[in-house]
Amino acid sequence: MAFKKRGMCQAQVDEGMGRIERMKLISTIEEERDSKLLVYITGDRRGLETKIANDALPFCVGHLSRFGDAKNIDLFLYSTGGMTLAGYSLVNTIREFCSRFCVIVPYKALSAATLIALGADEIIMTKMGELSPIDPSVMSPLAPQVPIPGQPGVTQPVPVNVEDVVSYIKFAQDELHIKDEESLVRVFERLVQGVHPLTLGAVSRTREQIGFLAKSLLSTHMKDPEKIGAIVEIMTRGRYSHDYVFGRKEAKEIVGLPIVDTSRATDENIVLLYQEYDKLLELSTPYHPESYLKDKDIVSGNFVRAVIESKDLTHIFRTSREIKRIPLGPPVVPTPTVAYQEMTKAENWVETDSI
Repeated sequence: MAFKKRGMCQAQVDEGMGRIERMKLISTIEEERDSKLLVYITGDRRGLETKIANDALPFCVGHLSRFGDAKNIDLFLYSTGGMTLAGYSLVNTIREFCSRFCVIVPYKALSAATLIALGADEIIMTKMGELSPIDPSVMSPLAPQVPIPGQPGVTQPVPVNVEDVVSYIKFAQDELHIKDEESLVRVFERLVQGVHPLTLGAVSRTREQIGFLAKSLLSTHMKDPEKIGAIVEIMTRGRYSHDYVFGRKEAKEIVGLPIVDTSRATDENIVLLYQEYDKLLELSTPYHPESYLKDKDIVSGNFVRAVIESKDLTHIFRTSREIKRIPLGPPVVPTPTVAYQEMTKAENWVETDSI
């Protein structure tokens, strides 16, 4: 990222060196794997998170089209999730361009990213690689509302997890031993008081949909219906929490996913490539306005929040933002404090060769 207060010449040198190293590593992995490599990173830097979404698909197609009819395509994937249908569409699109599809998981490939991995003939996970359950959450204007901190009277909807709704009913039946119809009706009425009926309908539909999507993707490379059903059960309901993570060993030996070994050199290059994207998107650095303002009261600049990349072609999702420090004191607040005003001027996908 390049802020006006920062020395631009040095920034450009640093960014140029990063690009050279990334292209070198992409080429090396392609040679080692005899494949074409597509990188898709959605950043999870705290305060600047992005998610898997449909807007990325046309840009991915642009990269895939340059590959032509490839024998093998590897998707280098880092994401904490997003739209399940966007992930499903991405897998089907990539398969239009290759005979064999593999997902490389350097670190986090959670939720919708795990769903993408289920569609791969092979999954390569590093020792710190993570997958997760794929039970989705429903986001709706009719979802329960919670206050936004620091904004009195302003609320926002909270996502409703599919399995949480089912577990509420199950808890009443199994743990509280509520069995009679009249009592169960009251339990359901209490649920409806907190969650709009249309949101509950969306929860039911989404629960069925995620199972269908997972089975469809697994069926592209697995032929045993019993094994497919067992994997779907584990990935949707078998670990009880959406925050659960599957490491490499569990994903391979217990879940039964097609995790494959790779050479030590390739594994090291995968980690090195991830580290380059970690630097580019500052994934390991929590965002705070003060770290950019320093001795100024207002700065403007660009944040790189997601990347789609292949050899010699780069697209980034960039947000242009103005940050302003605002001192506050009585009578606005009881004691002197500092607030920050941030205004997004623009955000979009752009093609660049400057980072």
